[in-house]
Order: sequence, then structure tokens, then C-alpha cells
Amino acid sequence: MDSNISVRQNEIQARLAAITYKQSKLSQYPTANFTNNDGYRFGKSQNPSTGILVNQNFLSVGLNFQSNVEIFNWYSKRNTILANQWEELAAIAGTDKLKNDIALTVANAYLQVLLTKEQVNIADIQVKQSVSQFDIVNKQVKAGALPELNALEIEAQLASDSANLITAKGNVEQAKYVLKAYMNIDAGAPFDIDSPSADKIPLEDIADLQPESVYALALVNLPQQRISDFKLKAAEKDILAARGALYPTISAYGSLGTNYGYFRSPVYQQVFSGYQPSGLVISNGSGGFTDVQRPVFTNGGKSGFITSDAFGTQFSNNFGQSIGISISVPIFNGWQAKAGYERAKLNRVTLELQKDLDNKTIKQDIYQAYNAAIVAMEKFTSSQKSVDAAQRSFDFASKRFNIGMLGTLELITDQNNLFKAKLQNVLNQFDYVFKMKVLEFYKGQGLKL
Repeated sequence: MDSNISVRQNEIQARLAAITYKQSKLSQYPTANFTNNDGYRFGKSQNPSTGILVNQNFLSVGLNFQSNVEIFNWYSKRNTILANQWEELAAIAGTDKLKNDIALTVANAYLQVLLTKEQVNIADIQVKQSVSQFDIVNKQVKAGALPELNALEIEAQLASDSANLITAKGNVEQAKYVLKAYMNIDAGAPFDIDSPSADKIPLEDIADLQPESVYALALVNLPQQRISDFKLKAAEKDILAARGALYPTISAYGSLGTNYGYFRSPVYQQVFSGYQPSGLVISNGSGGFTDVQRPVFTNGGKSGFITSDAFGTQFSNNFGQSIGISISVPIFNGWQAKAGYERAKLNRVTLELQKDLDNKTIKQDIYQAYNAAIVAMEKFTSSQKSVDAAQRSFDFASKRFNIGMLGTLELITDQNNLFKAKLQNVLNQFDYVFKMKVLEFYKGQGLKL
């Protein structure tokens, strides 16, 4: 579980769901943002310090702190938080489900390694028997008691048995590679397993694994069923959150702000240069009018500069505050809020159907697993009897062969029948163990090997 990449990927998804839940919880608190706008203005614009429209170049600095909090939104935010909480639990259950699936897969791969090791033991015994027979027949051939053909037949059988042993050993290594892959162990790393006898693997009594009782436990314990429950609860909260978005939202806001502008304008001496009409007239007292003249001045020498107030003075003079309450009423927004509400309701229906499908599927799987376990148990019992019968037949054939009453081919046939019976018995035994483990797995209480 610690090394499996798929589990680690799922754990990341669960952590992402936890982040979403945490973020939605913190969204209940007021927002706070600070902004700083620094710039250089030129052309005609409003001086941020004086508020006067001027045609002048100047530097400007603006600082603003804003806060906003929702006071009431028909519990939309609260239900969103609860939905995200259920989604986080569903993500955790999803990781648990993946771990369960991997546990079953690894258990099967482990049993396959045990099976191939048992097959090696059987094949090794077969080779040893053939070697022993080959030695006996060779001695009889050299003594003239048997024709040389018998030795050739036993030698061919020994070669076949040796090939089977090599194949069986290769199958062990192949099964180990499969197990290492599921456990994310480097293919080149040294690796072996404990190899208990299949008889020592604990199995529950089939009478305690009746389908209905296993199904009842599965609904409570299996992660898939928890996922369905959690997602359905999240969907119900999503509906309430979406419905809240259809109604007005009341919020409070506040802000603090100030600004500073820097400019430096030259001041010139004014030199009188005459008069010119101002465009105004006044009565001259005799029925006529006289133009009003205005003095005309021109810039002389530079006498100094006009500069902006000091930084601290401007920040103090321009410091302003605001607070208020806003109400947002959704009137028409392209049916977005209503569509979100309708989608949330349909999503709940989809999840209800999915939950019903999951429950029906797991029940069907449990009944099939129970039937498969019964069949595997009967096959294992039958193959045990076949091994006993084949062993007695081979023992009897060996006695007849040793006193010259049975030919080599007949002995080899009986020996091969025993070999096949043992292999089939081991295969049936491990198939029975695995089928029982699958049935136990559906109880949702872990696997025991």
C-alpha cells in the first residue's frame, strides 16, 4: 500500500478534496485585500491629491484596503461547505476501495506464487521417481532381465519430467514478477515470499458466509457503498446551495484609502506689456459703449517652483474610509442560477440510480462468489479422491513392475496419471482458497492469509 503508485495518486485526489473543503470553510470569513497603485500621469487628468483637473505631468501613489463579508445568502455557502466535506469523505473512501481492490489482486498474485511453488515440489518428486526407476531399469537391462527398449522409455519419461520441472521453476519466477509489479518492487530486486502450506491458510466456515449475511455486511463495510452514500449526501447539500443562489445575498463592506501625487511647476515673474480688449463693454453715460481693456502680462524670468505637499501631509489629508451594506438580487442572469439548481437535482437522481446499481451489482457478485466457492470446494474434494485413487494405482503398478508383471509404458502411464492428479488437486486447492477469500473479502473486514 505504501509503494503502490495508484494508491498514492488516489491519496493526492483525497488531499485535493480536503483542500477544497478547507477553502470553502474559510470562505465564511471576511475577505481582506490591499492594493497599491503607483504610476506616472501625463496630459490632462485629475490630480489625485487635489482633485483638480490639470494638464500636468506628475507621479501618483494610491493605497487601498478593502474588506467584504457575506451576511446572509440563504445558507448557500454553508451547504457548499457541507457538500465539500462529504466529497472529501467520498475521496477517502475511494482510496480505501482502491486499497481493497489492490489487496485482493496482491492476495491472488501471492497465492499464484504459492501454487507454482507447490507445482515445483510435485514436479521434483516426479523427477526423483523417474530417476529411481531409470536406475532400476538400467540394472535390469544390464542383467538381461529387460530389453533395452524399456530403458529408452524410462529415459524419455525422465527427460519429459525434467522439462516439466524447469517449466515449473520458470513459472515461479514469472509469478514473482507479477507480484512484485503489483507491489511496485523493482523487478531486479531480490525477493521471495513465506511459503506456508495451503492447508495453513485460514478459511472461514462456508456456513458463516451465507450470501444474505455477507451482503448485509458489505453494505456497511465496503468502501464502494460508503462512496455512494457520501456522494449522495454531498449532492443533497449541493441542491440546497444551488437553491440559495436563486435568492438575494446581503453583504457588508468597508474600505480604507489614501493617495499621494507629486508635481513640480515653475513660477515666472509677470511683465506688463500693455492692454487688449477683454470682449466686455460698459456704458459711457452718453448712450454709447466703451470697450473694457485688460492688462496683458508675459512671463519673465523664473522666480521659483510650486511643489506638491509632503508625502505624509497628503496621506493624512487624503485618508478616507467607507462602510456599507450591499444587497444583490438575481433578476436575470441567462438562467445560470436556475440551471445550476436543476443540474444539482438531476445529479442527485443520477447518484441515487448509481447507488441502487452498485447495491444490486455487489449483491449479484456475492451470490456468484458464494456459488463459485461451493463449486471450488466440491472440485477440491473430488480431486483429493482422485489423487488417493491415482496413488493407490501407481503403488500397485510399481509393485507389479518390480516383479516383472507390468511393462514400462503401463508404469509410466500410471505415474503420469498420478502427476496430473496431484497438479489438478493443487490447482483446485488454491482455486478454492482464492474463491473463499473473495467471499470473505465482500464482508469488508480485510483479508487474512
